[in-house]
Amino acid sequence: MEQEFNSTLLENAVSALSRLPGVGRKTALRYALHLLRREPSEAAGIGQAIIDLRQGIRYCRMCHNISETELCPICSSEKRNRSVICVVENVKDVMMIEKTRQFNGLYHVLGGLISPVDGIAPSDIEIESLRERVASDNIEEVILATGATVEADTTNFYIFRMLNRLYPTLKITQIARGVSVGNELEYTDEATLARSLSARTPFEF
Repeated sequence: MEQEFNSTLLENAVSALSRLPGVGRKTALRYALHLLRREPSEAAGIGQAIIDLRQGIRYCRMCHNISETELCPICSSEKRNRSVICVVENVKDVMMIEKTRQFNGLYHVLGGLISPVDGIAPSDIEIESLRERVASDNIEEVILATGATVEADTTNFYIFRMLNRLYPTLKITQIARGVSVGNELEYTDEATLARSLSARTPFEF
């Protein structure tokens, strides 16, 4: 393949930056040229921050949220309501809900949604660990907050059926449909998400 730029180092930098989501080659080139105009220490700082992120971040052993320690700050906090678990698809959803300041319980990050079309089965996401938490942690309510897509509904139904069969007295709710059908939580404004949490309803088929 013919080299686009007259510098192998610039070509390598652009290729690396363009692998980031939402960053095309034009944007990557703009970033690379910007860094060339700055002090070398600034580029080194950015590079070191990325290395520190990749090496220092782990996943909480309880809820699977990102953490710098074995337990994330939410799971280790004594101020949270430990009898309620909010089930979300990914880490970004935790961040969105926390910004609303309307929820004081714990979280459970599934790490994906059931999607037979994409070959994602229940065993591929953190459903079994959710069952174990409900069995051992005196959980009184599970809130299903996985958005309003077909995959989310499939996942919600699977979790509801499993938990309701094993723990008939467990309260299982879902966030109210203030979240538009087809939308991901990360694209939902904070006010709508806050109302959806406070107006959650019993899960229904």
